[in-house]
Amino acid sequence: MVDLTVLPGYVAVILLFLGPPGPDMAYLLAVGLEGGRRSAVKAILGIATGMSVYAAAVIAGLGEIARSHPSVLNAVRILGAAYLLWLAYVTMRHARRAISGHSDVTAGRWYLRGVFVSITNPKIILFFLAVLPQFIGSADNPASQMAILGAIDILMEVILYGCIGVLAGFFHARLVDSTKATAVLNYSACTVYVALAGTIFGEVLLA
Repeated sequence: MVDLTVLPGYVAVILLFLGPPGPDMAYLLAVGLEGGRRSAVKAILGIATGMSVYAAAVIAGLGEIARSHPSVLNAVRILGAAYLLWLAYVTMRHARRAISGHSDVTAGRWYLRGVFVSITNPKIILFFLAVLPQFIGSADNPASQMAILGAIDILMEVILYGCIGVLAGFFHARLVDSTKATAVLNYSACTVYVALAGTIFGEVLLA
C-alpha cells in the first residue's frame, strides 16, 4: 500500500519548488508571449514528458547513480543553460522576421523544446533525485509510492505553469496582428531566456 499521510508535506514542498521562477516557468512564459495559447499547451505537454523521464529514472533506481556523479548533473545544467541561450537567439531572429512580416516558427517544435528544457532543468533534477525519495514514508512498495508522488508533481506543474503560459498567450492573441507588437513580445521572451541562462551559469560556477 501507498502512504498518503505524506501528501500535505509533499504538496507544500512542491509549491515551494514551483514558486521561484525556473527554466520551465520562464519557457512557458516566453512561449505564451511568442507563440500564443496553443503553443503554450504544446510546450507544457513537452515539459510533462521531460518530468516523466526523471520520475521513471528515479523509480528505476538511476537516481543513486546520478547522485554519485555530481559532475554529470552540472554538465546537464550547463547544457540546459546553453540551450536557453540558443532559444534566445532563435527568438531574436523570429522577432526580426516579425518586423519584416515573416515568421518560420513551426508549431510542433514547442513540444520538443519543452521536453529538452524540462530534462535539463536543474530544479527538476534536484526535486526528483533529492526530494522525491524522502517521501516514501511507510509505503510497502516504494516504486508505487514514488510513481504516485511523481504524477502529483507533474500534474501540479502542468496546471500552474500551463496557466501562466496560457495567460501570456492572451497578450499574444491581442497583439498578433501588429508586427511591431509581436516583435516586442519576442524580444521580451528572448530577455527571459538570457536572464535565466545567466542565472544557471552563475549557480554552476558558484557551486
